[in-house]
Amino acid sequence: MFVSGFTFVRNAVKYDYPFVESIRSLLPLVDELIVCLGNSSDDTASLLSEINDSKIKIVPSVWDDSLREGGRVLAVETDKAFHAVSPTADWCIYLQADEVIHEEDIPVIRDEMEKALPDRNIEGLLLNYIHFYGSYSCVGSSRRWYRHEIRIIRNDKRIHSYRDAQGFRIDGRMLNVKKIDARIFHYGWVKSPMLQREKQMNFHKLWHADEKVEKMVQDAPLIIRRLIYY
Repeated sequence: MFVSGFTFVRNAVKYDYPFVESIRSLLPLVDELIVCLGNSSDDTASLLSEINDSKIKIVPSVWDDSLREGGRVLAVETDKAFHAVSPTADWCIYLQADEVIHEEDIPVIRDEMEKALPDRNIEGLLLNYIHFYGSYSCVGSSRRWYRHEIRIIRNDKRIHSYRDAQGFRIDGRMLNVKKIDARIFHYGWVKSPMLQREKQMNFHKLWHADEKVEKMVQDAPLIIRRLIYY
């Protein structure tokens, strides 16, 4: 069984994404790891090169910042990485730059991939999510947080990233998936309030025009209070 990992990253240092930890958590599971490296204005590329693992294959990319409708650029970058995986890959594991696999779940994930491989009706594997919020000791558990997501898919190029890279579709429909007892740890909301505000300003620009973004975040104290207490 040949397993490819794939991810994308841009300005991870500037916005405090744990992308090095994310990549390192994937390496024990995969035979190759495709990193679609976006045009960054920080030290993302340097830190990526310091990982220095032969499994990593870097695909340079320039983001189309005009793709603001529905965060479409995130799906475009995901698809770039997916289409760069080896044609010999059986399964492809996807992580975003603020997601980490726990080392205890690696044997479970590998075993589930092995068992599902002969069943062509299974197009993907569904994993559980743990969302840390504000700190490493607080977990978001309300219905506002998605509890499961597809992060393992077959190497079928009919599969594509959906909307803002939240999930996957195949020929426009949902994938047939098997839920497995493995976890993805999501750290995207573990930041200082000011850094979280800066990240959100940048993130909203993937959906909205600059004028709307400025209006959305103009009341900084209110936003910071919401980030801390809600």
